[in-house]
Amino acid sequence: MKLYLSVDMEGITGIPDYTYVDSSEHNYERSRRIMTNEVNTVVETGFKFGCQEVLVNDSHSKMNNILIDELHPEASLITGDAKPFSMVQGLDDTYGGAMFIGYHARASQFGVLSHSMIHAVRQIYINDHEIGEMGLNAYVAGYYGVPILLVSGDDQAAKEAKELIPNVTTVVVKETISRSAVKSMTPKKAEALLKLKANEALENRSQVKPLVPPEKPLLRIEFNNYGQAEWANLMPKTWIEPGTTIVGFQADDILEAYQAMLVMIELALQTKFS
Repeated sequence: MKLYLSVDMEGITGIPDYTYVDSSEHNYERSRRIMTNEVNTVVETGFKFGCQEVLVNDSHSKMNNILIDELHPEASLITGDAKPFSMVQGLDDTYGGAMFIGYHARASQFGVLSHSMIHAVRQIYINDHEIGEMGLNAYVAGYYGVPILLVSGDDQAAKEAKELIPNVTTVVVKETISRSAVKSMTPKKAEALLKLKANEALENRSQVKPLVPPEKPLLRIEFNNYGQAEWANLMPKTWIEPGTTIVGFQADDILEAYQAMLVMIELALQTKFS
């Protein structure tokens, strides 16, 4: 089988705050190494299990964080941004399963560095159902019939994953104290746990069903201020719900909804004074 990995950074072992996930900050290079090592652990486990191909998609910020010169030599890496499908770029129906590594809880929720795509977003809805990056990415995987076998991150990411995907395997590498403080295991211990759980997830893959997205989903994004909603509303076929900062878009399928979300949040980032 082919295995797909979407790798974010906020849920990586030992990371508590923005100084670890912002490339301009002093702790960032440490995070890149830990991130790459955790990816390698899962990649190696996949190959030892019998996977013929493992594709890694760097899914944090500018999406160029993973150290390719230290990556498992048999893995393939998608790196860089301006990707049409962002955190799930390259995923299609040829994959037997996907894993989300280093993930976090959605916006407005308790959890270390919790957010949904950008900090301008208060909440994202698909058909009135609150959803974050994890859910949106799982829906795209489900569109292709690909189950999410494993999610690693903090305890709140694991909680969100279990509520979203029945029988998913979760790996809790740290416990949330606040949005910028955690109780974390060490990277070596986390790597051992990831190896164990990734193998377990592959063995139990038949127990996990793809998260099938709704047909013709209604996308609604609630922004933090009205200026952000105004910018997002510049995208054709969107509307602002009266008296709110919610911008809506009626999509033909989840792929269109996902790309609409990407365009709307990029537009919202043009707001200069918040």
